[in-house]
Amino acid sequence: MPQHRHAPARVCPSCDGFASAAITLGGCDRNGQRRTITAHCPTCHGTGTVPPLRQLLDDAADAAFIR
Repeated sequence: MPQHRHAPARVCPSCDGFASAAITLGGCDRNGQRRTITAHCPTCHGTGTVPPLRQLLDDAADAAFIR
């Protein structure tokens, strides 16, 4: 019986899989901890992966041609 497998997740080309970064704002808070913010990759929205190519093509076809 054939096994159906999901396509492997593709690494985001914009961030190479490193989708989030903590950026220090400089200085410390009252507890002595560094103040940081988290920045997410705008392409993958912080996941590090993008949908399989087949899904991207289907989505583009749906947007271009009304079925």
